[in-house]
Amino acid sequence: MARSPTAGLIQLSSCSRMLYSFFHSIVISKYVMGFLPSMQRSGPSGYGASTTAEQVTVGFDLSARTYLVTGCNSGLGKETVRVLALRGARVLALARTLEKAKQVSERMPGNVVPICCELSEPRSIRAAIQEVKRLNVDLDAVIANAGIMALPTLEQKNGYELQFFVNHVGHFLLVTGLLEQLAADGRVVMLASAAHEMTYREGVQFDNLSGEKGYSPWKAYGQSKLCNLLFARHLATCLPVAGQSANAVHPGVIATSLMRNMNPLITVASRLVSPIFMKTVAQGAATQVFVASHPSLAGVNEKYFSDCNEKKSSRYGRDSALAATLWEKTHGIIEAFG
Repeated sequence: MARSPTAGLIQLSSCSRMLYSFFHSIVISKYVMGFLPSMQRSGPSGYGASTTAEQVTVGFDLSARTYLVTGCNSGLGKETVRVLALRGARVLALARTLEKAKQVSERMPGNVVPICCELSEPRSIRAAIQEVKRLNVDLDAVIANAGIMALPTLEQKNGYELQFFVNHVGHFLLVTGLLEQLAADGRVVMLASAAHEMTYREGVQFDNLSGEKGYSPWKAYGQSKLCNLLFARHLATCLPVAGQSANAVHPGVIATSLMRNMNPLITVASRLVSPIFMKTVAQGAATQVFVASHPSLAGVNEKYFSDCNEKKSSRYGRDSALAATLWEKTHGIIEAFG
């Protein structure tokens, strides 16, 4: 069949629209809190967009503390493990496979314990919970860092859209399964995102969690990040010990392996602009390390942080009724797996 003379133009136009959309989201959109981080001022905490994870922990002795970090094998998770271990903490480092977790633990100075946890597999999550319990440790913080982003086409696992399941359901099962191991002043830190504002019009599409009635890569990602935020919000109201806390964070925009599923043109473009418009991995890890470990946040609960400072989330992110509905719905999903 003869190729249409306009096919190339149509393809180029499509690529141009994707690149325009990407650069618009990076340079103009309100969702990018990491925009020109070096030019942003520090907030009330004394830290800001350009602060690194090492800087928020200067002078810390965490040798008596234990932290759990998901997604330890790359990007923000790997940097979070490195800095916490650098300050003397024991870190339980969770990755999709034990091999990946071991690769991190073997290359890190300090006490890093590798654990396998595939967040799309309830059986793997429950095995990880049992492994943590076997270690008989109190967790000073659980940092739910792992995630996937903007899958270009609909993918499902266990009957649910994959981003919703991995980013939200998997972490929900893991965190709630570890509450008995959370220290009396322990903290749960959920890695949400300013992208939670880009969710579907309903906030959470409870009638379309499979994605079969319609799928948008970015809206599905935004929905999953909203779910992370709502989970932290509701968990904060029902933690078993008064001194415990649950908060959510936006790390900023960072060119990490999280972008591996995006269109190759957008991935290349992100690498080109990242030195100017994006945070470094060290800067991106700062907020979750800050919220997990800084003494000034003892007892701070049910908050949302960006650039190491408290920030106001979207109206959906502050909707307690929506958070309660999501909690009940997710419990039902988990119970169905036995």
